[in-house]
Amino acid sequence: MVVNRRVFTQITNMSSESTTTEKTTNQLAQLKQYTTVVADTGDFGSIKAYEPQDATTNPTLIYKAVQMEAYSHLLEKAAEMAEREGSHGTNLVESVLDHLLVLFGREILSIIPGRVSTEVDARFSFDVERTVEKARHIIKLYDNQGIDRERILIKIASTWEGLEAARQLEEEGIHCNLTLLFSLVQAIRAAENNCTLISPFVGRILDWYKAQTGGDYTPQDDPGVQSVTQIYHYLKHFDLKTQVMGASFRNIGEIQALAGCDLLTISPDLLEELKSSHEPLEQQLSVARAKAEPIQRLEADEKTFRWHMNADPMATDKLAEGIRKFAADTEDLIDLIEREIID
Repeated sequence: MVVNRRVFTQITNMSSESTTTEKTTNQLAQLKQYTTVVADTGDFGSIKAYEPQDATTNPTLIYKAVQMEAYSHLLEKAAEMAEREGSHGTNLVESVLDHLLVLFGREILSIIPGRVSTEVDARFSFDVERTVEKARHIIKLYDNQGIDRERILIKIASTWEGLEAARQLEEEGIHCNLTLLFSLVQAIRAAENNCTLISPFVGRILDWYKAQTGGDYTPQDDPGVQSVTQIYHYLKHFDLKTQVMGASFRNIGEIQALAGCDLLTISPDLLEELKSSHEPLEQQLSVARAKAEPIQRLEADEKTFRWHMNADPMATDKLAEGIRKFAADTEDLIDLIEREIID
C-alpha cells in the first residue's frame, strides 16, 4: 500500500506540475517527479507555500512555532483540552504537551494530502514500554480528532529500545518513523522490524566529519550523502519495504545528490532555494541501480547491532547528542507550558 501510494503521489505531482511553465522548470518541481517532498517545519505558512506531500515535526520545531503569535491559540486550546480531562500537576503539563503535538499535527494535516510525523518524548528513548504507551496515547488523541491513523507516523529515536518499541507498534497497525538514524545497522534493524519509514540524517553526519577533519566536502563525497545512498541501496537491493526519507540537510547540493530517494524532508529555506533554481535536476537514486550493486546481507540481531554502533563513533556520538538535544527542547517546551498555562 505504501509503495502504491508513493507511485500515485509521483504521478499526481507530475500531472499537476505540468500546468504551468514555472512549475515544470524549477528544481523543486523536478525533484517532486522523483521523490516525495516532505516539509521539515511546524510553520503552517511555509507548508502551504511549498505544497509538500507530507510534513514532519520535532520538539525543536514545535518549541519555535508555539512562541509565534500566530500559533499561541493552539497552546491555549491544548490547555483547555487537558483541563477538561481532569489532569493536575505534572500530569496536566504532560497532557497539555501531548494535546499540543496533536493539534499541530491536525492543523498540518488540513494543509497537506499525506502524513505527518509526531515525535514521542526523546526522554523515553531507552524505555520500550513507555515509548509504546506514549505512542498509543498519541494515536488515541488523533483518533479523538477524527484523524485516520494511516496519516500518522509516530517518530521514535533509533536506539535498540526504540526499534523494539516500533516493532510492537507496527504489529498493532501504528506506523513509525525512526529518527536520529546515522548508520546502516540501524536502518537494517528498522527494516527487519517492518518499520514504515526511516529518517537517516545527512547534515549531522557531515557536521561530525567536518569537525573531525577540518575539511570541506562536495555533495559527491559528502559522508552524509554516502550514508543515505548506502542505506537506500541496501533496502532496495533486498526488497525491504521500509521507506527511506533523507533528513537534516545543510545545502541543496546534498538534496540534489539524493534525488530519487523515497522521500526527502527539507526545511523552508532550502525548499525556497530549490524553487528559485531552474537548473536541470537528474535522478541519482533508483531501484534499478540498487539492484545492480553487489551487496552482502547483514542480520542485525541485538549483539550485532550493539557491536556495529559501538564500532561507529560518529553514529554513537550523533545518536546520543540528538537524544539530548530533543530531550532538552522538550523540557524547554514544558517550561513554556508551565509559564504560560499553569502559572
